[in-house]
Amino acid sequence: MKYLTRASTILEDLLAQKPPEPVTLDWLTRSLQKHSFGLLVLLFAVVAAVPGISVLGALLLLIPATQMILGLPAPSFPHWIAARPLPARAAAPALQHAVSILKSVEKAIHPRCAMPPQPTKRMVGIMVLVLTTRILLVPLPFSNVIPAVLIALISLAYLEEDGVLLLLSTAAGILLLVAEFNLMTMISQASHHFF
Repeated sequence: MKYLTRASTILEDLLAQKPPEPVTLDWLTRSLQKHSFGLLVLLFAVVAAVPGISVLGALLLLIPATQMILGLPAPSFPHWIAARPLPARAAAPALQHAVSILKSVEKAIHPRCAMPPQPTKRMVGIMVLVLTTRILLVPLPFSNVIPAVLIALISLAYLEEDGVLLLLSTAAGILLLVAEFNLMTMISQASHHFF
């Protein structure tokens, strides 16, 4: 079986190497190197789950998701975004918490049901883009948490090359979107009858 560096280990190393000056996307992409797509999506998903900074996380998710769909080899950001300081102080506690959760979750995650790399990358990009759009279009308190968690699971499955988890988390994302669409349709129809 192919050995993969665990996402929790990479995140722990990242938190330990955090420079004293403000953290930027440029520093993050250089630090993550070959893991950059999967881990950036995972990091931004954690930020998207945090109240107060969730919109920032969602906006940042749009960039790697689009680049994955286009099949780019690595994420790149315009200089004015890459050099901007990130809210590391606000996100650090959530990331520390995410590392401890990841360590538990990773016990059940391992490479299985290998999928072709490029089509998988595009599929992940599409799903992340759709769920991110859902976060941005429904900016209600705590409505961001479930789609952000699903994005984190999808990115984790992609990172750990776990085809089973990838299919399950993608299916859960589709079910969430279908259920919410049906709920919105019912509310819309009920409001038309009421008025």
